[in-house]
Amino acid sequence: MSTTKVAPPKFNFNKRFNRLFNGVLNTVLLPLGGLLLLVIVWAAVATTTEYLPSPITTWHSAVELFSDPFYDRGMNDKGIGLQLWASLKRVFEGFGLAALVGIPLGFLIGRFETLARMLNPVISLLRPVSPLAWLPIGLAVFKAADPSAIFVIFITSIWPMVINTALGVASVPQDYLNVARVLQLPEWKVFTKILLPASLPYVVTGIKLALGIAWLVIVAAEMLTGGVGIGFWIWDEWNNLNMAHIIVAIFAVGTVGLILEQSMAWVANRFDYRKN
Repeated sequence: MSTTKVAPPKFNFNKRFNRLFNGVLNTVLLPLGGLLLLVIVWAAVATTTEYLPSPITTWHSAVELFSDPFYDRGMNDKGIGLQLWASLKRVFEGFGLAALVGIPLGFLIGRFETLARMLNPVISLLRPVSPLAWLPIGLAVFKAADPSAIFVIFITSIWPMVINTALGVASVPQDYLNVARVLQLPEWKVFTKILLPASLPYVVTGIKLALGIAWLVIVAAEMLTGGVGIGFWIWDEWNNLNMAHIIVAIFAVGTVGLILEQSMAWVANRFDYRKN
């Protein structure tokens, strides 16, 4: 009786190498190329004006600032790390309040059509208003800069959570709700067993959008309210005509925003059952 030998699978080196090279190219080389292009354009523009510092000058300023980012020498002399932390605290306070109000409100709007018809015009009217337009209202109500900035964060970051949550609840298939009605499930079980799991990806997406808006708004709000915070620090450095520090702050704000965005994107992907 003859036996047929099965040849072992061949190792495709070229295919593995191409896959590895494409991964390194897309995740490392191309992003570094984009950053290098930015630095080249920046250096070229800096040679045409005396007010814009070169990348090397800005790098030295960054090294100086981040060598001791958490020093505290009084109200108007704090390190850039403390300035960023003060801004982050305001963002999370306003964002947290918006989540406490916006997510339950979104569930109610998505669940009850009568409430949606009543509140949709209000949301459509207030949502396009510029964030800084709310600042005088906050100053008039709270009589202080810090709660006013938190109020601006609250009022501008609440809308993505309300809208996305309501959209998620409204997109739940009607068959699920019909089954719940036949089984005579109480409302809290409909919420925990049907609405919440089905709409969770929408809720997390709304949270992601709201957090990005909150971090975007806080810098402008702090420029107008003053006190401690990266926005006020940027404005103060402008008054001192220290452009290198301003550019360092811009990169610091962008880096923190990128970290927040990527963190929330990871959370959103973890809870998005549609990609599983």
